[in-house]
Amino acid sequence: MEMCGGGPFWNGLHRLMLAVLTVLIVLPPLAQADLLARVHFLIPAGPGGGWDGTARGTGEALLKSGLVADVSFENLSGGGGGRAIAKLIETADRQPFTLMISSTPMVVRSLQGIFPQSFRDLEPIASVIADYGCFAVRSDSDIRDFSDVVERIRENPRSVKVAGGSVKGSTDHFVFAKAVAHANINPRRTVYVAYDGGGKAMAGLLTGETQLLSTGLSEAIDMARQGEIRIIAITASERLQDAPELPTLTEQGFPVEFANWRGFFAAPGLSPDRYRDMRDTLRDVVSTEAFEKVRVRNQWTRLYHEGPEFTAFLVEQERDIGKLMRDLGFLR
Repeated sequence: MEMCGGGPFWNGLHRLMLAVLTVLIVLPPLAQADLLARVHFLIPAGPGGGWDGTARGTGEALLKSGLVADVSFENLSGGGGGRAIAKLIETADRQPFTLMISSTPMVVRSLQGIFPQSFRDLEPIASVIADYGCFAVRSDSDIRDFSDVVERIRENPRSVKVAGGSVKGSTDHFVFAKAVAHANINPRRTVYVAYDGGGKAMAGLLTGETQLLSTGLSEAIDMARQGEIRIIAITASERLQDAPELPTLTEQGFPVEFANWRGFFAAPGLSPDRYRDMRDTLRDVVSTEAFEKVRVRNQWTRLYHEGPEFTAFLVEQERDIGKLMRDLGFLR
């Protein structure tokens, strides 16, 4: 057999290479998820809160992973989130690339009648993460743990004003109410101060308007790392691997476990193909290294449900939270 020139070996190799190239040209590319050409995030609250952080963190991951090149954000607060929901519904035909962030408060506020819509009036696309609740104080506060909070409320219910980034009866409020209920304190005797978003609630704590902050862990962790505040309890069942220094409510004798899901919704009436593209985009981004870095940075827990599975999850949560709120006196 000849090893050079145009002998049988090289002629055969040439024919093989041509055949391979022909196959590569003729065969279609492997099937890939259809991603959105761009994403516009609608955030139903002001900057600095959990909705804002989750939307911007997801957008950051989309850009850094190269999945989507055009990402924009819109903060639209008002009506406990109802203003953004109303806009998404009323302008549905102009929102083909819009993903609205929401979470458990959507279910709570709908049950309370704060706005007339519910998740059923939108298209649930996917939940992406869950955020544990936490209680925090200023770094110079005399409050050391949640038992101190309970003792002060027993002595004088008005001595501890509790800040939350959402309306009375919402998640920030009822998580605190459930915790003090374990100490046989009537939640209705406590003082809850509602702010429009987590950023304003944090400011209320730092300025001394309130003595305790009830919020999502992701909204407080950076300030705690900077030494501005101290987190005295979290609502996880056990200490977190990435933040083992944070004590749980359960280990302090107040067995409250709660994680607030966060996910995305689309306008009603879009095409099934567009909803599919939205699901594909979110499914792809949560599996990227860029999103994992954002998740760890914020101490989020993975919680991915999409489409009908997400809707079923919402129906179940609506039932469970409705019962809890009635038990605590927030609903009749």
